[in-house]
Amino acid sequence: MCYRATATLIGMLLVTAGMVPATTLDNTDQVAPVSSADRAFVEDLEHRSFEYFWEQADHGTGLVLDRARVDGGRAKGPSRDIASTAATGFGLTAICIGAQHGWITRQEAADRVRTTLQFFAGKATQEHGWFYHWMDVSTGDRKWDSETSSVDTAFLLAGVLTAGQYFADDPEISKLASEIYDRVDFQWMLDGDPLLLSHGWRSGKGFIKNKWDTYCELGLLYVLAIGSPTHPISAESWYAWQRPLYQYGNYDFISGGPLFTHQYSQAWIDFRNRRDRGFLDFFLNSVNATRANEQYSLNLDLPNTFGKDIWGITASDGPKGYRIYGEIKAFDPVDGTVAPAAAGGSLMFTPDISIPALRAIQDRFGEQVFGRYGFVDGYNPTLKWFDSDVVGIDVGITLLSAENLLTGDVWRWFMANQPAYHAMQLIGFSEPPGKELPAKEIKKPVSRKKTRVKRIAKPTPPQAPV
Repeated sequence: MCYRATATLIGMLLVTAGMVPATTLDNTDQVAPVSSADRAFVEDLEHRSFEYFWEQADHGTGLVLDRARVDGGRAKGPSRDIASTAATGFGLTAICIGAQHGWITRQEAADRVRTTLQFFAGKATQEHGWFYHWMDVSTGDRKWDSETSSVDTAFLLAGVLTAGQYFADDPEISKLASEIYDRVDFQWMLDGDPLLLSHGWRSGKGFIKNKWDTYCELGLLYVLAIGSPTHPISAESWYAWQRPLYQYGNYDFISGGPLFTHQYSQAWIDFRNRRDRGFLDFFLNSVNATRANEQYSLNLDLPNTFGKDIWGITASDGPKGYRIYGEIKAFDPVDGTVAPAAAGGSLMFTPDISIPALRAIQDRFGEQVFGRYGFVDGYNPTLKWFDSDVVGIDVGITLLSAENLLTGDVWRWFMANQPAYHAMQLIGFSEPPGKELPAKEIKKPVSRKKTRVKRIAKPTPPQAPV
């Protein structure tokens, strides 16, 4: 389940990356080191999160359920048998983490990965390489009249390439991973636009008119598209989408949606100590967005909800169903719901405030919020509501972010793929300090487009699940 927040914002100035000087995004303090006690807490949370993907995937297809009950049972209602393409991408990465930690054997992990890749390579319905947003977990049949989704397929591909790299010594897994990625026709998903990708395609209806045109979780999609060895799009696509500039307290940051939009792409892409040709450091940008989220939470007049280390607002379950909560006013208004994945997904950015938040949530509410798979998706102490479900992508972003904090392994596995490296090079990202480009890989950078500044129209409502 990929909950997209692609709304543009009323009255905000849109800026290209070239409008944001590097110093704007450097106003963040250093994060604290991880103590041995905190490491033990994070590793326990990781193990619980991994168990979700191990237990809630179909053994025949490898598809991962969109959600489940916190006690390990199937979700109630229409979501009971619904798999999420995006959650399956997180799941493939989770299997690698599980094998690396020894929670399952390497052979068990390889078998699960192989089953999943065989399904997507030869059995799952696809359109020009793109997959349905929602599927029946046991058959792969299309569910909820869902689209073939560009961004959900991107999260799947990230897991496919991560697993392909982790099991690079397995010829079949490597071959299947390449086959699935190479088949995706990124040029087709442009729908005639020279630079901007569509949200997806619906059978009998054609392309979705909305484009990935404003900063959000789109970064991974564009890196995969630009780096494609078979159907690449222009590197200038990276500079075609808009970058609204926000300020909250002492923090300046580019944003376009709730906090998850700063987390998902960076679960796989390592932006640390790198800037694009617009001089934007996306890692520090997400650090600032996270710290602003904490300050916003603590400044709300909700003493029974936020405070004493507890903060965290992002898209999550709420008392009235799934909501796209955001400190940015274009989204669902804050009602006192806390989303543990807000802090969990930012462990890789801000452990000094994310770990205390998660520990405080657990200490205060215990089994009401913490169980077999870690934290529930949301809770609202003001309304005395505690979720009974966990959501795959929120469990996934917590797991991957935690692993990147402790080891950096997910970044290392994904970035070892040549298409990821090649895309970063084509886009014009600087190399991290101390790392030199191989001479044969150096290419002349594409000329920078002129800066554009314009006002924008009324937001397009973000898409919520059925």
